[in-house]
Amino acid sequence: MILHSNISGSGKAFVILHGFLGMGDNWKSLASQFEEAGYEMHLVDQRNHGRSFHDSVFNYEVLADDLKAYCEAKNLKEIILLGHSMGGKTAMLFAIRYPEFVDKLIIADIGPKEYPQHHQQILEGLQALSASKEARSSRGDADAFLENYIQDWGTRQFLLKNLYWQKDKTLALRMNLPVLVKEIESIGEALPTQTIYEGATLFLKGMKSKYISQDDEHLIHAHFPNAEIKGIKDAGHWLHAENPEDFYKEVMQFLG
Repeated sequence: MILHSNISGSGKAFVILHGFLGMGDNWKSLASQFEEAGYEMHLVDQRNHGRSFHDSVFNYEVLADDLKAYCEAKNLKEIILLGHSMGGKTAMLFAIRYPEFVDKLIIADIGPKEYPQHHQQILEGLQALSASKEARSSRGDADAFLENYIQDWGTRQFLLKNLYWQKDKTLALRMNLPVLVKEIESIGEALPTQTIYEGATLFLKGMKSKYISQDDEHLIHAHFPNAEIKGIKDAGHWLHAENPEDFYKEVMQFLG
């Protein structure tokens, strides 16, 4: 099965991979800027997310293989590959395993290290929402319901993008929640040790985010010897949404 994507523009192929519980659509506004700069944009939904297929197997090996199958199906070679958070981990492993497919690699606010599981509250809220038909009668009701679990408005809006209308006139979540809950530990896994990608790589970190610390830079260079690491000011983990202007500028500068 081939991953779902939204493709726009023409020129060199530029593939974007979203983070955990996200979808390609999250990148629409930045993608339109890259498109104007002369790239063919591929906003991909990873398995168990967005409109892509659901499967009981979920780990970075299969996510990287899904992307390889996608590139082969679309006849993409020497792509620009950008991945955020979970998508960044997929992108790292893909570049290490299939370097012949990648021209330039951009990783947004994630490092190669292991991260402890920290999505419990969000997953608890989504599971409760999924179980309550009443809470899914409108987007406003769903938002009010989720507020009991997730206080941050921005995080809720990001999650509520997963809702779609079913035939019975109730909303449902697009992601494969049971599998994502079951396999949550695999999201934090580190890159396999002593794996290297030698191509041009840019790591972008939100200056208000704790995902990439100064101590992590040595590990980044061990896996990606030709990596540049740049900070995006006034931005946390969702750096592309919080400071899209600087994010776009840094990417374009890297692409030359």
